[in-house]
Amino acid sequence: MRCENEFAEDEIEDVPVSPLLCERKNKYGSVPGLDDEELAEPWELERQVMLQEWGPVLMLPVQGKQGGFRPELDEQGVEWGAFGTVDFARTMPEFDKARYKADMLQEKLRDVLITLGIVKERLPRAAYRVLEYLRESVIDEEHIASEDVLALARLDARARRIQKEIGELRKVSWQRREAARQRRLAFLDT
Repeated sequence: MRCENEFAEDEIEDVPVSPLLCERKNKYGSVPGLDDEELAEPWELERQVMLQEWGPVLMLPVQGKQGGFRPELDEQGVEWGAFGTVDFARTMPEFDKARYKADMLQEKLRDVLITLGIVKERLPRAAYRVLEYLRESVIDEEHIASEDVLALARLDARARRIQKEIGELRKVSWQRREAARQRRLAFLDT
């Protein structure tokens, strides 16, 4: 690759010039009769192509996460807002694994409850009495003959297990936060 610049005018004709020394041309080309300054910027062209290709996917509704802050980032990915300060990083609480797991289980519980509602629609009211007997341990799962009632019983048991686990995780999370608050208060009192 040969390049027209002051470094290429050496006495040695055999050595190729480094591409870093050459002037870079616009990688998207040019339009005859227009200056390069009048054309769209490369990042704008890439953005338009990305929106054209991913637009339908980006328009799909998404269930948002609860809480949390969205940091303000500049072009280099550096936080410049109030949440990028040292004071915020120092006072921000640490990640709560128990609370996160409880939130994930809450979504799973939502899915199980939707499935439970679908199965309930297929059953007569008398099936709910069988479910009550199963909850009170009057009968066991082996005594249930209907596959739909058995599916209802298993989904109900699964929903109750998930609810119980969510309650335990939220209790653990609350106890940890309360202990941390007590430690902070004890530190301030001294």
